[in-house]
Amino acid sequence: MSLSPETSARIRFLKAPKTDASGDAVQIEATVKEVLAAVRSRGDEALRDYSRLFDKVEIDRFEISMDQREAAVSDLDQQTLADTRFAIERVRAFAEAQFATLLPLDVEPLPGLHLGHRVIPIERIGAYVPGGRYPLLSAPIMTIVPAKVAGCDEALACMPPNAHRAMIAACHLAGADRIFLVGGAQAIAAMAYGTETIPAVDKIVGPGNAYVNEAKRQVFGPVGIDQLAGPSEIFVVADESGDAGMIATDLLAQAEHDARTRVGLITTDAKLAADTLAEVERQLLDLPTAGVAAPAWRDFGQIVLCEDEAAMVAYSDHIAAEHLQVHTLDPQATALKLRNYGSLFIGPMASVVYSDKCCGTNHTLPTMGAARYTGGLWVGSYVKICTHQWLDRQGVEKVAPPAIRQSASEGLEGHRRAAAMRLDRLQLT
Repeated sequence: MSLSPETSARIRFLKAPKTDASGDAVQIEATVKEVLAAVRSRGDEALRDYSRLFDKVEIDRFEISMDQREAAVSDLDQQTLADTRFAIERVRAFAEAQFATLLPLDVEPLPGLHLGHRVIPIERIGAYVPGGRYPLLSAPIMTIVPAKVAGCDEALACMPPNAHRAMIAACHLAGADRIFLVGGAQAIAAMAYGTETIPAVDKIVGPGNAYVNEAKRQVFGPVGIDQLAGPSEIFVVADESGDAGMIATDLLAQAEHDARTRVGLITTDAKLAADTLAEVERQLLDLPTAGVAAPAWRDFGQIVLCEDEAAMVAYSDHIAAEHLQVHTLDPQATALKLRNYGSLFIGPMASVVYSDKCCGTNHTLPTMGAARYTGGLWVGSYVKICTHQWLDRQGVEKVAPPAIRQSASEGLEGHRRAAAMRLDRLQLT
């Protein structure tokens, strides 16, 4: 969605992004299409071929045994184990609180007309667990724990064969029913279509690289997906109360995820804008992950100076950032004015890293402007809200006549007859 002329006139870039994060979409689309077709037709054989081609490994058995899972947990140091369990409990507690708001419904809006809905867990979900350059132990927690809270019958996980061993432990502790060593677009194909080893799922969740994202897009329809997420994003809205050092630190913390991460500051204060720009450059000098963070900042980083708070809010809503931090004099008041974001971090003490890891909210969030129309992954992503209805004599007497007339006016004689039949039979009794 383009920026309105009114907002454009009230902002200026102290640092503008050099490019967008779209990548080579045509090449990725073609490669993924080929992978999906191969897995769909050749199953496990294709998975083994792609493991050799992409991961440089030979896979005899895709599924990780229970002994292997328990051994991976035993290999965790005690502090990592405790911290992983802490994160699981926080995510579970928040998911349970959210789930408590999803209630069945039965109402009688007219005498004899009964309407309602049920909250039905999805039977089997597949969680894609990314490998990447870091062992992100929080990733399977965010995708598997809510599925178990929602009551899904089965939650399976797929991860690249070269993923860090600790990721197996995280999947196990999070409650995965089955874990498979298959990554990339081929894992999405396996979960969508099923193979000799990996069963087809009803919905695929979890983030991945551009090929995983494209695979999710292509299989959507017969199988559900959570969203098309990535690359990651963080923006900060701030006034003169903002702390340049803290903001720069938060921007770079997210930028180290991926060289295509979008990061930015949206502010009403010229001094904070200039100070933050200088502070980012200073911190990059000794950041161990600068090899990733620096190109992200160079190519996709931005600092936007706004005339007033209204322009700041308007530009933020235009960006619709995945993670949006609020560093203003009255952050709660500013938060109420913001509309488009994946997750909101209100006040300088609410760092994105807390949600990324362990505070309880889900870190699988909409990117690239999708927050204009959707929120992130949550326990409600794992259930279906399915309606039902039933009518007694009074209900039919109220509903049938307008249904008969409407069907007739539309020229749908079969509909008219179906509506009239019930009324006619009731009138005979």
